[in-house]
Amino acid sequence: MTLSQLVIIALIQGITEFLPVSSSGHLILIPNLTGWRDQGLVIDVAVHVGTLAAVIVFLWRDIWSMPRRGVGQKNTSRNAGLRLLGQMLIATLPLVIVGALVYRYAGNTLRDPAVVGWATLGFGGLLYLADKYTITINRLEHMTWGRALIIGCAQIFALIPGASRAGTTITMARWLGFERVDAARFSMLLSIPAIIAAGAAATLDLLESGSEQVVFEAVAAGVMAFVAAFAAMIFLIKWLRRATFAPFVIYRVVLAVVILAWVYS
Repeated sequence: MTLSQLVIIALIQGITEFLPVSSSGHLILIPNLTGWRDQGLVIDVAVHVGTLAAVIVFLWRDIWSMPRRGVGQKNTSRNAGLRLLGQMLIATLPLVIVGALVYRYAGNTLRDPAVVGWATLGFGGLLYLADKYTITINRLEHMTWGRALIIGCAQIFALIPGASRAGTTITMARWLGFERVDAARFSMLLSIPAIIAAGAAATLDLLESGSEQVVFEAVAAGVMAFVAAFAAMIFLIKWLRRATFAPFVIYRVVLAVVILAWVYS
């Protein structure tokens, strides 16, 4: 894989990971549109790990507060930091369970442009409805165990390329009445255990490959994805403080129409 290919893959992954437009869908489209060989799951997860490092740095205050606020507290129900950590873990369980089954039995069968196109269109429509017609009444501190689990169940649909992990979690959070910035923040926090789970599985593939070239490509792609993801998160939060998700929905609709027209032509 050439350096230019790695740069494009890393930038696309970094920019799209935390935006509700599906990073996995974009990564699947790259080899189909360019004629390049599929970068494979190892490179896909390498750039995901780069974005993981970016979200940890970006949300370091939230992450650092979780264990520290719990020092000396016997009742974690009254502790915002530990409660949020527990809610993240609860929300991740459905994805881990279903994702393990899909990874083992489905593999790459869903990595198809037609699947990406229809999922991009359908889940983009759901995001539009949730963002436009729900009443915004909740902040991140209003997250409950039940709401976290519901958002976690919605995250399962992110296993469909094109659905978008950020998109499905933000959509459900908006349906539950969370403000746009808080919905995006919780989605970013949920990416941490989700990417760790995916990275653990693919790291075994990376080590078993025994190829220094694969290791170099994975590390380089991960670093570039880190930079792009950090910039994308800054943009998203600043945008949502004054505007809606409408531009992302429009982008999804246009992209889906182009993909489906190309697939069925």
